[in-house]
Amino acid sequence: MTDQQPVDYHYRVIARAIAEIDGPGGAQLSLDDLSARLGMSPAHFQRTFSTWVGVSPKRFQQYLTLDHARRLLADRRNMLETAHEAGLSGASRLHDLFLRWEAMSPGQFATGAAGVEMAWGRFPSPFGEVLAMGTDRGLCGLAFTDGTGFEAAFADLSGRWPAATFREAPARLEPWLTAAFTQQGEARLTLIGAPFQIKVWEALLTIPSGQVTTYTDVARAVGHPKAVRAIGTAVGRNPISFLIPCHRALRTTGALGGYHWGLPVKRAILAWEGARADDLAA
Repeated sequence: MTDQQPVDYHYRVIARAIAEIDGPGGAQLSLDDLSARLGMSPAHFQRTFSTWVGVSPKRFQQYLTLDHARRLLADRRNMLETAHEAGLSGASRLHDLFLRWEAMSPGQFATGAAGVEMAWGRFPSPFGEVLAMGTDRGLCGLAFTDGTGFEAAFADLSGRWPAATFREAPARLEPWLTAAFTQQGEARLTLIGAPFQIKVWEALLTIPSGQVTTYTDVARAVGHPKAVRAIGTAVGRNPISFLIPCHRALRTTGALGGYHWGLPVKRAILAWEGARADDLAA
């Protein structure tokens, strides 16, 4: 193996490392210990981490802990109410640079996307294989398949729009996928959901990378402060993982809560974003 391996190879290494870090005892593992458990040389393992996130394995372990999530809430908590009062109606400054989105009409959602042709394709990403679905107007679905398997992920996404026609056409989606994970170019989204769901997803789009919020704060931001359970359901039904950052919504205690595509992926994304945010701020 070389450092020219695709990004999903790097994520598979990271996922195995997370499993080792989460082993009995929860003790910090040295570079030599981790690399030996993964059957890699320390130098190769270190380079893989650097390629994936840009920090050492020792430092990366700090971003995987519950304490890191709690610190984010204490130090970097994104106040969604403030964002909306400032006129950020659907995209943070970061998203404004590369992300454009629009919502499909409620009528089209109500008919199960009847008459809509949906292209789909499989792509590598920093967090394993991604299944993408979209129309000519933008991405409608983005699922990480490592935790669920491809068939289950396909059934999950396609089942949300049962009247649509699905056709494998990755070339139609590839430019948006490239923009999504490199933030170079423009990624376009088409949100297909009930009006309440879209309102929640819009609120999630205001949370910048490297920051988090709580389900309670999202409920306040969308004008339903007592609907925390319904907010959690809408967050969980977000079909566009990563770009609509439901992984940045935590419980009030700092606990991660659930994640539709698996908690290991959620932890890896938060750690990846946290490390990069700290590196840029240094």
